[in-house]
Amino acid sequence: MSGSSLELLWKKWWAKEWLVVLTLLLVATWFRLDGITSTPTDWHAFRQADTASVTREYIKHGIDLLHPKYQDLSNIASGKDNPEGLRMVEFPMVNALEALIVRSFPFLDEVTVMRVTSMLFSLGAVVCLYFLGKEWENRWVGTLSALTFALLPFARFYSRAILPEAPLLFFGTLAVLAYSYFLKKNSWQWYVVAVASLAAAALLKPFIFFWGPLFAVLALQQYGWQIWKKWPLLLMPVLAALPFLWWRNWIAQYPEGIPASSWLFNSDGIRLRPAWFRWLFYERLTKLILGWVGVIPFVVGMLPLNKSWLKYATWWGCCLIYFVVIATGNVRHDYYQVMTLPCISLTVGVGLYTIWQELKKRKIPYAYLVPIALLLAACWGSWKYVGGYYGTRQDYETAGKAADELLPKDAKIIAQAMGDTQFLFQTNRTGWPIGFEIDDKIAKGAQYYITTSYDDEARDLEKKYETIKKTSDYLLLNLQKPLASPSATLAPTSPIKKK
Repeated sequence: MSGSSLELLWKKWWAKEWLVVLTLLLVATWFRLDGITSTPTDWHAFRQADTASVTREYIKHGIDLLHPKYQDLSNIASGKDNPEGLRMVEFPMVNALEALIVRSFPFLDEVTVMRVTSMLFSLGAVVCLYFLGKEWENRWVGTLSALTFALLPFARFYSRAILPEAPLLFFGTLAVLAYSYFLKKNSWQWYVVAVASLAAAALLKPFIFFWGPLFAVLALQQYGWQIWKKWPLLLMPVLAALPFLWWRNWIAQYPEGIPASSWLFNSDGIRLRPAWFRWLFYERLTKLILGWVGVIPFVVGMLPLNKSWLKYATWWGCCLIYFVVIATGNVRHDYYQVMTLPCISLTVGVGLYTIWQELKKRKIPYAYLVPIALLLAACWGSWKYVGGYYGTRQDYETAGKAADELLPKDAKIIAQAMGDTQFLFQTNRTGWPIGFEIDDKIAKGAQYYITTSYDDEARDLEKKYETIKKTSDYLLLNLQKPLASPSATLAPTSPIKKK
Protein backbone atom coordinates (compact mmCIF):
# COMPACT_ATOMS: atom_id res chain seq x y z
CA MET A 1 0.00 0.00 0.00
CA SER A 2 1.41 3.42 -0.99
CA GLY A 3 2.06 6.26 1.39
CA SER A 4 -0.80 8.32 -0.08
CA SER A 5 -3.22 5.40 0.38
CA LEU A 6 -2.20 5.02 4.03
CA GLU A 7 -2.66 8.75 4.58
CA LEU A 8 -6.11 8.62 3.02
CA LEU A 9 -7.07 5.62 5.17
CA TRP A 10 -5.80 7.45 8.24
CA LYS A 11 -7.86 10.55 7.46
CA LYS A 12 -11.01 8.49 6.91
CA TRP A 13 -10.49 6.68 10.23
CA TRP A 14 -9.83 9.90 12.12
CA ALA A 15 -12.85 11.59 10.54
CA LYS A 16 -15.21 9.01 12.05
CA GLU A 17 -15.07 9.50 15.79
CA TRP A 18 -16.94 6.33 16.56
CA LEU A 19 -14.15 4.37 14.86
CA VAL A 20 -11.55 6.06 17.06
CA VAL A 21 -13.50 5.24 20.22
CA LEU A 22 -14.12 1.67 19.05
CA THR A 23 -10.41 1.20 18.39
CA LEU A 24 -9.57 2.47 21.87
CA LEU A 25 -12.10 0.04 23.37
CA LEU A 26 -10.73 -2.90 21.39
CA VAL A 27 -7.16 -2.12 22.46
CA ALA A 28 -8.21 -1.71 26.10
CA THR A 29 -10.22 -4.94 26.02
CA TRP A 30 -7.39 -6.94 24.52
CA PHE A 31 -4.96 -5.90 27.23
CA ARG A 32 -7.48 -6.59 30.01
CA LEU A 33 -8.14 -10.19 29.04
CA ASP A 34 -4.94 -11.39 30.73
CA GLY A 35 -5.98 -13.34 33.84
CA ILE A 36 -9.67 -12.69 33.22
CA THR A 37 -10.57 -16.21 34.42
CA SER A 38 -8.00 -16.52 37.22
CA THR A 39 -9.06 -17.05 40.81
CA PRO A 40 -8.87 -14.12 43.25
CA THR A 41 -5.58 -15.36 44.68
CA ASP A 42 -3.48 -12.82 42.81
CA TRP A 43 -2.24 -9.45 44.10
CA HIS A 44 -4.34 -7.98 46.92
CA ALA A 45 -6.31 -11.21 46.97
CA PHE A 46 -7.58 -10.59 50.49
CA ARG A 47 -9.56 -7.52 49.35
CA GLN A 48 -10.67 -9.16 46.13
CA ALA A 49 -11.87 -12.24 48.01
CA ASP A 50 -13.90 -10.11 50.42
CA THR A 51 -15.57 -8.27 47.54
CA ALA A 52 -16.14 -11.45 45.55
CA SER A 53 -17.65 -13.36 48.45
CA VAL A 54 -20.44 -10.76 48.81
CA THR A 55 -21.44 -11.57 45.24
CA ARG A 56 -21.12 -15.29 45.94
CA GLU A 57 -23.39 -15.11 48.98
CA TYR A 58 -25.95 -13.23 46.89
CA ILE A 59 -25.76 -15.95 44.25
CA LYS A 60 -26.33 -18.66 46.85
CA HIS A 61 -28.93 -17.06 49.08
CA GLY A 62 -30.58 -14.27 47.10
CA ILE A 63 -29.96 -10.55 46.81
CA ASP A 64 -30.51 -8.38 49.90
CA LEU A 65 -29.04 -4.93 49.24
CA LEU A 66 -29.45 -3.80 52.84
CA HIS A 67 -27.76 -6.81 54.44
CA PRO A 68 -24.73 -7.82 52.34
CA LYS A 69 -22.82 -10.78 53.74
CA TYR A 70 -19.54 -12.51 52.96
CA GLN A 71 -17.79 -15.72 53.93
CA ASP A 72 -15.69 -14.41 56.82
CA LEU A 73 -17.34 -14.98 60.23
CA SER A 74 -14.32 -13.86 62.25
CA ASN A 75 -13.82 -10.70 64.26
CA ILE A 76 -10.61 -9.78 62.42
CA ALA A 77 -12.02 -6.98 60.26
CA SER A 78 -14.15 -5.13 62.79
CA GLY A 79 -12.82 -6.40 66.12
CA LYS A 80 -16.32 -7.69 66.95
CA ASP A 81 -17.82 -11.16 66.58
CA ASN A 82 -19.63 -11.37 63.24
CA PRO A 83 -21.61 -14.65 63.29
CA GLU A 84 -23.81 -13.55 60.36
CA GLY A 85 -20.85 -12.59 58.18
CA LEU A 86 -22.16 -9.06 57.56
CA ARG A 87 -20.09 -6.95 55.16
CA MET A 88 -21.02 -3.29 55.58
CA VAL A 89 -18.59 -1.38 53.39
CA GLU A 90 -19.47 -0.17 49.88
CA PHE A 91 -23.14 -0.23 48.86
CA PRO A 92 -23.40 -3.63 47.09
CA MET A 93 -25.01 -2.48 43.83
CA VAL A 94 -22.22 -3.97 41.70
CA ASN A 95 -22.32 -7.25 43.65
CA ALA A 96 -26.08 -7.40 43.14
CA LEU A 97 -25.67 -6.86 39.39
CA GLU A 98 -23.09 -9.64 39.16
CA ALA A 99 -25.24 -12.01 41.22
CA LEU A 100 -28.27 -11.24 39.08
CA ILE A 101 -26.31 -12.19 35.95
CA VAL A 102 -25.06 -15.48 37.41
CA ARG A 103 -28.44 -16.39 38.89
CA SER A 104 -30.02 -15.73 35.48
CA PHE A 105 -27.34 -17.69 33.62
CA PRO A 106 -26.07 -20.38 36.05
CA PHE A 107 -23.70 -21.88 33.49
CA LEU A 108 -21.46 -18.81 33.74
CA ASP A 109 -18.37 -18.91 35.96
CA GLU A 110 -19.01 -16.50 38.82
CA VAL A 111 -15.42 -15.25 39.17
CA THR A 112 -15.12 -14.59 35.43
CA VAL A 113 -18.39 -12.65 35.53
CA MET A 114 -16.99 -10.49 38.33
CA ARG A 115 -13.77 -9.78 36.46
CA VAL A 116 -15.60 -9.03 33.22
CA THR A 117 -17.90 -6.65 35.10
CA SER A 118 -14.88 -4.75 36.41
CA MET A 119 -13.43 -4.71 32.90
CA LEU A 120 -16.63 -3.30 31.40
CA PHE A 121 -16.68 -0.49 33.95
CA SER A 122 -13.05 0.28 33.12
CA LEU A 123 -13.93 0.42 29.42
CA GLY A 124 -16.56 2.98 30.33
CA ALA A 125 -13.81 4.99 32.01
CA VAL A 126 -11.76 4.78 28.78
CA VAL A 127 -14.63 6.38 26.87
CA CYS A 128 -15.11 9.06 29.54
CA LEU A 129 -11.41 9.93 29.45
CA TYR A 130 -11.50 10.30 25.68
CA PHE A 131 -14.40 12.74 25.78
CA LEU A 132 -13.06 14.56 28.83
CA GLY A 133 -9.69 15.11 27.15
CA LYS A 134 -11.52 16.25 24.02
CA GLU A 135 -13.73 18.63 26.02
CA TRP A 136 -10.87 20.18 27.97
CA GLU A 137 -8.29 20.19 25.17
CA ASN A 138 -8.84 18.47 21.82
CA ARG A 139 -9.44 15.05 20.26
CA TRP A 140 -5.74 14.18 20.24
CA VAL A 141 -5.41 14.75 23.98
CA GLY A 142 -8.57 12.70 24.50
CA THR A 143 -7.18 9.87 22.40
CA LEU A 144 -3.76 9.87 24.06
CA SER A 145 -5.28 10.08 27.55
CA ALA A 146 -7.65 7.19 26.90
CA LEU A 147 -4.81 5.20 25.32
CA THR A 148 -2.63 5.82 28.38
CA PHE A 149 -5.34 4.44 30.68
CA ALA A 150 -5.90 1.54 28.27
CA LEU A 151 -2.23 0.51 28.16
CA LEU A 152 -0.57 1.29 31.50
CA PRO A 153 -0.08 -2.10 33.26
CA PHE A 154 -1.10 -0.76 36.67
CA ALA A 155 -4.41 0.47 35.24
CA ARG A 156 -4.87 -2.76 33.30
CA PHE A 157 -4.45 -4.99 36.35
CA TYR A 158 -6.88 -3.08 38.53
CA SER A 159 -9.34 -2.78 35.65
CA ARG A 160 -10.05 -6.52 35.92
CA ALA A 161 -9.52 -6.94 39.65
CA ILE A 162 -12.60 -7.80 41.74
CA LEU A 163 -12.65 -4.51 43.62
CA PRO A 164 -14.90 -1.44 43.76
CA GLU A 165 -12.13 0.60 42.11
CA ALA A 166 -13.15 0.01 38.46
CA PRO A 167 -16.79 1.11 38.89
CA LEU A 168 -15.58 3.93 41.16
CA LEU A 169 -13.35 5.30 38.38
CA PHE A 170 -16.15 5.01 35.83
CA PHE A 171 -18.74 6.83 37.91
CA GLY A 172 -16.23 9.40 39.16
CA THR A 173 -14.86 10.21 35.70
CA LEU A 174 -18.38 10.26 34.25
CA ALA A 175 -19.38 12.75 36.97
CA VAL A 176 -16.53 15.10 35.99
CA LEU A 177 -17.36 14.77 32.29
CA ALA A 178 -21.11 15.28 32.77
CA TYR A 179 -20.47 18.26 35.05
CA SER A 180 -18.20 19.82 32.39
CA TYR A 181 -20.95 19.34 29.79
CA PHE A 182 -23.56 20.80 32.13
CA LEU A 183 -21.50 23.93 32.75
CA LYS A 184 -20.92 24.41 29.03
CA LYS A 185 -24.40 23.56 27.73
CA ASN A 186 -26.54 24.35 30.79
CA SER A 187 -28.29 21.03 30.14
CA TRP A 188 -30.37 19.55 32.96
CA GLN A 189 -29.86 16.08 31.56
CA TRP A 190 -26.13 16.36 32.12
CA TYR A 191 -26.74 17.79 35.59
CA VAL A 192 -28.76 14.72 36.55
CA VAL A 193 -26.06 12.43 35.14
CA ALA A 194 -23.37 14.30 37.09
CA VAL A 195 -25.26 14.12 40.39
CA ALA A 196 -26.26 10.47 39.94
CA SER A 197 -22.72 9.44 38.94
CA LEU A 198 -21.11 11.27 41.84
CA ALA A 199 -23.64 9.74 44.25
CA ALA A 200 -22.94 6.25 42.86
CA ALA A 201 -19.18 6.79 43.21
CA ALA A 202 -19.60 7.95 46.82
CA LEU A 203 -21.65 4.85 47.66
CA LEU A 204 -18.73 2.76 46.44
CA LYS A 205 -16.01 4.79 48.17
CA PRO A 206 -16.38 8.15 49.93
CA PHE A 207 -12.84 9.04 48.86
CA ILE A 208 -14.43 10.48 45.71
CA PHE A 209 -15.30 13.55 47.78
CA PHE A 210 -11.61 14.45 47.70
CA TRP A 211 -12.33 15.50 44.10
CA GLY A 212 -14.66 18.22 45.42
CA PRO A 213 -12.30 21.16 44.72
CA LEU A 214 -12.15 20.14 41.05
CA PHE A 215 -15.90 20.60 40.66
CA ALA A 216 -15.65 23.97 42.43
CA VAL A 217 -12.88 25.20 40.12
CA LEU A 218 -14.79 24.05 37.02
CA ALA A 219 -17.78 26.09 38.20
CA LEU A 220 -15.63 29.11 39.04
CA GLN A 221 -14.03 29.08 35.60
CA GLN A 222 -17.47 29.11 34.01
CA TYR A 223 -19.36 31.57 36.23
CA GLY A 224 -16.79 33.27 38.44
CA TRP A 225 -18.03 34.19 41.89
CA GLN A 226 -21.56 34.26 40.52
CA ILE A 227 -21.70 30.57 41.46
CA TRP A 228 -23.17 31.68 44.80
CA LYS A 229 -26.28 32.66 42.86
CA LYS A 230 -26.46 29.35 40.98
CA TRP A 231 -28.45 27.12 43.31
CA PRO A 232 -27.99 23.92 41.21
CA LEU A 233 -24.22 24.20 41.69
CA LEU A 234 -24.58 24.66 45.44
CA LEU A 235 -27.13 21.87 45.68
CA MET A 236 -25.08 19.30 43.78
CA PRO A 237 -22.73 18.22 46.62
CA VAL A 238 -25.72 17.90 48.95
CA LEU A 239 -27.67 15.74 46.51
CA ALA A 240 -24.61 13.58 45.79
CA ALA A 241 -23.87 13.11 49.50
CA LEU A 242 -27.40 12.19 50.62
CA PRO A 243 -27.34 8.53 49.47
CA PHE A 244 -23.91 8.10 51.04
CA LEU A 245 -25.09 9.60 54.35
CA TRP A 246 -28.17 7.37 54.30
CA TRP A 247 -26.02 4.28 53.72
CA ARG A 248 -23.57 5.21 56.48
CA ASN A 249 -26.43 5.81 58.88
CA TRP A 250 -27.94 2.44 57.95
CA ILE A 251 -24.79 0.36 58.39
CA ALA A 252 -24.05 2.01 61.74
CA GLN A 253 -26.62 -0.44 63.14
CA TYR A 254 -24.25 -3.30 62.32
CA PRO A 255 -20.83 -2.40 63.77
CA GLU A 256 -19.72 -6.04 63.59
CA GLY A 257 -19.84 -5.78 59.79
CA ILE A 258 -17.87 -2.53 59.47
CA PRO A 259 -14.11 -3.05 59.13
CA ALA A 260 -11.90 -0.84 61.27
CA SER A 261 -10.77 2.16 59.22
CA SER A 262 -9.15 4.64 61.60
CA TRP A 263 -5.75 3.11 60.80
CA LEU A 264 -6.02 4.44 57.23
CA PHE A 265 -5.32 8.02 58.22
CA ASN A 266 -1.96 8.08 59.98
CA SER A 267 -1.84 5.17 62.41
CA ASP A 268 1.90 4.64 61.93
CA GLY A 269 2.84 8.32 61.86
CA ILE A 270 4.17 8.12 58.30
CA ARG A 271 2.38 11.21 56.97
CA LEU A 272 4.79 13.62 55.24
CA ARG A 273 7.76 11.65 56.52
CA PRO A 274 10.58 10.77 54.08
CA ALA A 275 9.14 7.24 53.73
CA TRP A 276 5.76 8.73 52.75
CA PHE A 277 7.34 10.72 49.91
CA ARG A 278 9.43 7.76 48.82
CA TRP A 279 6.60 5.25 48.67
CA LEU A 280 4.00 7.44 47.02
CA PHE A 281 6.03 9.53 44.59
CA TYR A 282 8.98 7.24 43.82
CA GLU A 283 7.98 3.62 44.38
CA ARG A 284 4.37 4.02 43.22
CA LEU A 285 4.02 6.98 40.87
CA THR A 286 7.46 6.93 39.25
CA LYS A 287 8.21 3.21 39.08
CA LEU A 288 5.02 1.20 39.46
CA ILE A 289 2.53 3.35 37.57
CA LEU A 290 4.63 5.39 35.11
CA GLY A 291 7.46 2.90 34.59
CA TRP A 292 10.16 5.57 34.86
CA VAL A 293 9.87 6.82 31.27
CA GLY A 294 6.27 7.95 31.76
CA VAL A 295 7.54 10.63 34.12
CA ILE A 296 8.72 12.63 31.06
CA PRO A 297 5.27 13.28 29.51
CA PHE A 298 3.80 13.46 33.00
CA VAL A 299 6.05 16.37 33.98
CA VAL A 300 5.50 18.08 30.63
CA GLY A 301 1.76 17.72 31.13
CA MET A 302 2.05 19.42 34.52
CA LEU A 303 3.61 22.55 32.99
CA PRO A 304 1.31 25.59 32.56
CA LEU A 305 1.41 25.36 28.76
CA ASN A 306 -2.20 24.57 27.93
CA LYS A 307 -5.60 26.19 28.33
CA SER A 308 -6.79 23.69 30.95
CA TRP A 309 -3.71 23.77 33.18
CA LEU A 310 -5.67 25.04 36.19
CA LYS A 311 -8.04 22.07 35.98
CA TYR A 312 -5.19 19.56 36.07
CA ALA A 313 -3.41 21.48 38.83
CA THR A 314 -6.60 21.44 40.90
CA TRP A 315 -7.14 17.74 40.30
CA TRP A 316 -3.59 17.03 41.37
CA GLY A 317 -4.19 19.17 44.43
CA CYS A 318 -7.16 16.91 45.21
CA CYS A 319 -4.92 13.84 44.84
CA LEU A 320 -2.27 15.37 47.07
CA ILE A 321 -4.84 16.10 49.80
CA TYR A 322 -6.03 12.50 49.47
CA PHE A 323 -2.44 11.26 49.90
CA VAL A 324 -1.93 13.42 52.97
CA VAL A 325 -5.20 12.59 54.71
CA ILE A 326 -5.29 8.85 53.91
CA ALA A 327 -1.57 8.58 54.54
CA THR A 328 -1.18 5.08 55.98
CA GLY A 329 -3.76 3.50 53.66
CA ASN A 330 -2.03 4.90 50.59
CA VAL A 331 1.41 3.76 51.68
CA ARG A 332 0.39 0.25 52.74
CA HIS A 333 -1.82 -0.60 49.76
CA ASP A 334 -1.08 0.44 46.20
CA TYR A 335 -4.70 -0.01 45.08
CA TYR A 336 -5.50 3.19 46.96
CA GLN A 337 -3.67 5.04 44.17
CA VAL A 338 -6.11 3.73 41.55
CA MET A 339 -8.19 6.85 42.29
CA THR A 340 -5.45 8.99 40.74
CA LEU A 341 -5.42 7.16 37.39
CA PRO A 342 -7.85 9.48 35.53
CA CYS A 343 -5.75 12.49 36.48
CA ILE A 344 -2.51 10.65 35.66
CA SER A 345 -3.85 9.54 32.27
CA LEU A 346 -5.03 13.02 31.32
CA THR A 347 -1.76 14.59 32.45
CA VAL A 348 0.30 12.09 30.46
CA GLY A 349 -2.02 12.57 27.48
CA VAL A 350 -1.43 16.33 27.58
CA GLY A 351 2.31 15.76 27.94
CA LEU A 352 2.49 13.37 24.98
CA TYR A 353 0.54 15.79 22.80
CA THR A 354 2.69 18.75 23.86
CA ILE A 355 5.91 16.87 23.09
CA TRP A 356 4.57 15.88 19.67
CA GLN A 357 3.54 19.44 18.81
CA GLU A 358 6.86 20.90 19.92
CA LEU A 359 8.75 18.42 17.75
CA LYS A 360 6.50 19.22 14.80
CA LYS A 361 7.25 22.93 15.18
CA ARG A 362 10.93 22.08 14.89
CA LYS A 363 10.18 20.03 11.76
CA ILE A 364 11.49 16.80 13.32
CA PRO A 365 10.71 13.95 10.89
CA TYR A 366 8.27 11.31 12.13
CA ALA A 367 7.63 13.38 15.26
CA TYR A 368 4.53 11.33 16.04
CA LEU A 369 6.73 8.31 16.79
CA VAL A 370 8.22 9.99 19.85
CA PRO A 371 5.04 10.06 22.01
CA ILE A 372 4.26 6.51 20.89
CA ALA A 373 7.74 5.36 21.91
CA LEU A 374 7.49 7.15 25.26
CA LEU A 375 4.15 5.52 26.10
CA LEU A 376 5.32 2.05 25.08
CA ALA A 377 8.56 2.46 27.05
CA ALA A 378 6.56 3.54 30.10
CA CYS A 379 4.38 0.43 29.76
CA TRP A 380 7.43 -1.78 29.46
CA GLY A 381 9.04 -0.21 32.55
CA SER A 382 5.84 -0.55 34.57
CA TRP A 383 5.27 -4.16 33.48
CA LYS A 384 8.52 -5.20 35.16
CA TYR A 385 6.81 -4.44 38.48
CA VAL A 386 3.14 -5.17 37.72
CA GLY A 387 3.67 -8.40 35.77
CA GLY A 388 4.08 -10.41 38.97
CA TYR A 389 0.69 -9.24 40.24
CA TYR A 390 -1.08 -11.82 38.07
CA GLY A 391 0.44 -14.85 39.84
CA THR A 392 -2.03 -17.01 41.78
CA ARG A 393 -1.78 -19.36 44.78
CA GLN A 394 -1.87 -22.91 43.41
CA ASP A 395 -1.84 -24.40 46.91
CA TYR A 396 -4.95 -22.50 47.95
CA GLU A 397 -6.68 -23.41 44.71
CA THR A 398 -5.92 -27.13 45.11
CA ALA A 399 -6.88 -27.30 48.79
CA GLY A 400 -9.95 -25.13 48.27
CA LYS A 401 -11.20 -27.35 45.45
CA ALA A 402 -10.79 -30.43 47.65
CA ALA A 403 -12.76 -28.82 50.47
CA ASP A 404 -15.51 -27.81 48.07
CA GLU A 405 -15.79 -31.38 46.75
CA LEU A 406 -15.55 -33.23 50.08
CA LEU A 407 -17.51 -31.07 52.52
CA PRO A 408 -21.25 -30.36 52.86
CA LYS A 409 -22.35 -27.17 51.12
CA ASP A 410 -23.46 -25.54 54.37
CA ALA A 411 -20.35 -26.51 56.35
CA LYS A 412 -18.50 -23.95 58.41
CA ILE A 413 -14.77 -24.21 58.04
CA ILE A 414 -11.52 -22.91 59.47
CA ALA A 415 -9.30 -22.16 56.45
CA GLN A 416 -6.05 -21.35 58.20
CA ALA A 417 -4.31 -18.52 56.32
CA MET A 418 -3.31 -16.17 59.14
CA GLY A 419 -6.39 -14.02 58.56
CA ASP A 420 -6.14 -13.82 54.76
CA THR A 421 -9.60 -14.55 53.35
CA GLN A 422 -8.45 -15.65 49.89
CA PHE A 423 -8.06 -19.27 51.06
CA LEU A 424 -11.49 -19.24 52.70
CA PHE A 425 -12.97 -18.00 49.43
CA GLN A 426 -11.44 -20.96 47.56
CA THR A 427 -13.20 -23.43 49.88
CA ASN A 428 -16.57 -21.93 48.89
CA ARG A 429 -17.66 -22.09 52.55
CA THR A 430 -18.28 -19.58 55.32
CA GLY A 431 -16.03 -19.67 58.34
CA TRP A 432 -12.77 -18.35 59.73
CA PRO A 433 -9.60 -17.45 57.80
CA ILE A 434 -7.38 -18.02 60.81
CA GLY A 435 -6.63 -20.77 63.32
CA PHE A 436 -5.85 -20.36 67.03
CA GLU A 437 -8.50 -20.69 69.77
CA ILE A 438 -9.90 -23.72 67.97
CA ASP A 439 -12.20 -24.75 70.83
CA ASP A 440 -13.81 -21.31 70.80
CA LYS A 441 -14.39 -21.52 67.05
CA ILE A 442 -15.87 -25.01 67.41
CA ALA A 443 -18.26 -23.62 69.99
CA LYS A 444 -19.24 -20.96 67.44
CA GLY A 445 -19.97 -23.57 64.79
CA ALA A 446 -16.68 -24.50 63.14
CA GLN A 447 -16.95 -28.06 61.76
CA TYR A 448 -13.85 -28.56 59.63
CA TYR A 449 -10.26 -27.40 59.53
CA ILE A 450 -8.03 -27.12 56.46
CA THR A 451 -4.50 -25.87 56.08
CA THR A 452 -1.70 -25.84 53.52
CA SER A 453 0.91 -25.33 56.25
CA TYR A 454 1.80 -28.35 58.34
CA ASP A 455 2.73 -26.32 61.43
CA ASP A 456 2.49 -27.02 65.15
CA GLU A 457 -1.23 -26.26 65.25
CA ALA A 458 -1.94 -28.62 62.35
CA ARG A 459 0.10 -31.44 63.91
CA ASP A 460 -1.62 -30.97 67.25
CA LEU A 461 -5.12 -30.97 65.72
CA GLU A 462 -4.26 -33.98 63.57
CA LYS A 463 -3.73 -35.97 66.76
CA LYS A 464 -7.11 -34.91 68.14
CA TYR A 465 -9.52 -35.03 65.20
CA GLU A 466 -10.41 -37.31 62.33
CA THR A 467 -8.40 -36.73 59.16
CA ILE A 468 -10.62 -36.55 56.11
CA LYS A 469 -7.77 -36.19 53.68
CA LYS A 470 -4.08 -35.45 53.83
CA THR A 471 -1.82 -34.92 50.86
CA SER A 472 1.48 -33.22 50.20
CA ASP A 473 -0.52 -30.01 49.60
CA TYR A 474 -3.04 -29.79 52.43
CA LEU A 475 -4.55 -31.32 55.57
CA LEU A 476 -8.34 -31.52 56.01
CA LEU A 477 -9.76 -32.42 59.43
CA ASN A 478 -13.24 -33.12 60.77
CA LEU A 479 -13.61 -31.13 63.98
CA GLN A 480 -16.91 -32.88 64.72
CA LYS A 481 -15.18 -36.21 65.29
CA PRO A 482 -12.56 -36.25 68.06
CA LEU A 483 -10.26 -39.28 67.94
CA ALA A 484 -10.72 -41.97 70.54
CA SER A 485 -7.03 -42.75 70.24
CA PRO A 486 -4.34 -40.06 69.80
CA SER A 487 -2.80 -42.06 66.94
CA ALA A 488 -5.99 -42.90 65.04
CA THR A 489 -6.35 -41.51 61.52
CA LEU A 490 -8.28 -42.28 58.35
CA ALA A 491 -5.88 -41.00 55.72
CA PRO A 492 -2.25 -41.29 54.66
CA THR A 493 0.11 -39.20 56.71
CA SER A 494 2.52 -38.04 54.04
CA PRO A 495 4.06 -34.70 55.07
CA ILE A 496 2.71 -31.51 53.56
CA LYS A 497 5.15 -29.73 51.33
CA LYS A 498 6.62 -26.61 52.83
CA LYS A 499 5.47 -23.53 50.97
